[in-house]
Amino acid sequence: MLSKTMQDAFSEQIRYEFSSAYLYLSMALYFEGLSLPGFAKWMRVQFAEEQTHAMKMLDYVVDRGETVTLSAIEKPAADFKSATDVFERTLAHEQKVTSLINSLYALAAKENDYASMEMLQWFIKEQVEEEKNASLILDQLKMVGDKGSSLVMLDHRIGKRGD
Repeated sequence: MLSKTMQDAFSEQIRYEFSSAYLYLSMALYFEGLSLPGFAKWMRVQFAEEQTHAMKMLDYVVDRGETVTLSAIEKPAADFKSATDVFERTLAHEQKVTSLINSLYALAAKENDYASMEMLQWFIKEQVEEEKNASLILDQLKMVGDKGSSLVMLDHRIGKRGD
């Protein structure tokens, strides 16, 4: 059984995970428009991953015999300036997700909800990987710039994600 406070917090985090998916889909479409299919694929994989994260949390709440309250997802950003801008936003977004997951874990600890703390460990570890991946790509984009053959080569390499 989850407390009402935990149910509400999980519902909000689930909303945020779905919102993250929507943001990554918007980023994928931006890259499609730039004819950078590798970056677009990377973002589509990220889109699917965020949906999986939301469903993992949703299933956890349901498995605990509780209800998830779904709420509206805001319109995602679409005003990107460059590939570097997209990955600066991606890293900042993943850092925010990390903060939210950490806050959810702290709430579970405060509530002595050991099962939720255990489940959230997976998300904490996942966020380390998410931030690392976004940071690495951002660093590489800063090295190669937002135009030219180096960007196309990086696009090709990035597009191998999920293969």
